[in-house]
Amino acid sequence: MKTAVITDSAANLLPDLLKKFKNLFVIPLMILVDGKSYRDQIEITAEKVYEQLDDHTITTSLPSIDDLNLLLDKLKKENYTDVLVINLSSGLSGTFNAFRLALQNVEGLTITHYDSKTLGGGLGYIVEYAMELINLNKPMIEVVPLLDQLRFEDSLAIYTINTLKYLKRGGRIGKVEGTVGDLLHIKPVITVNDEGVYITLSKGFGLQRSLITMKDLMVKKFGTDLIDLTVHYGNDLEKATELSERLKKDLNVRTLVISPLTPVLGIHTGPMMFAFVARRLR
Repeated sequence: MKTAVITDSAANLLPDLLKKFKNLFVIPLMILVDGKSYRDQIEITAEKVYEQLDDHTITTSLPSIDDLNLLLDKLKKENYTDVLVINLSSGLSGTFNAFRLALQNVEGLTITHYDSKTLGGGLGYIVEYAMELINLNKPMIEVVPLLDQLRFEDSLAIYTINTLKYLKRGGRIGKVEGTVGDLLHIKPVITVNDEGVYITLSKGFGLQRSLITMKDLMVKKFGTDLIDLTVHYGNDLEKATELSERLKKDLNVRTLVISPLTPVLGIHTGPMMFAFVARRLR
């Protein structure tokens, strides 16, 4: 058995991880700028997106199914027998459903399709864990329950933003409260619930208070347990680095990654965002 893992660019994977696992592949989501399509992370950068976010019509779109089909053909030629496909939450994007339709008629490969019910670093940790399990030759019947345990028990992904306007513009507001937050300078702490949609987990009066609340939620969830930690940011690396150093003092961190948010997600958060994502190590 030879197994590949396919995910989409909402997993926010770093190049080093793709170099480490030769059987891991990413299909990019699309970004539309004034109607012109760009492949996320490949043909457009987050910096370029943020520069144009308020002055151009910028939206996101589903991955190219042609890209997926070409990859599947490549995997067959390379004698892969099994494929685990892990997509961002079906509650936040049509990507999972588009892949489902494309995969249902594929012949010559045994395909397992997993709805992560999350995105960004949370999705990235699921993908990374899947790679670890597959490379330990765990059968798929054991892999999926372990991914569920990570997603629903052993991880937490939370973020805060300076304004809700980008979430509202992109139709990604979910169950997050609307305009009153902007008017009163109340900044939400947002997570993706078990159904895979955004909800407000907590609130803070101002961005700094929300960041403190996020740190407290991480400590409450993980205590002294050993974790891997990712800090996502929009365009403020200096602040993200400062936040990371603070988190390391209060959490038992094995590996810390400070990572810019992939532009296909940054379109919906805006440049002033910070996310804390962690997974418990067992």
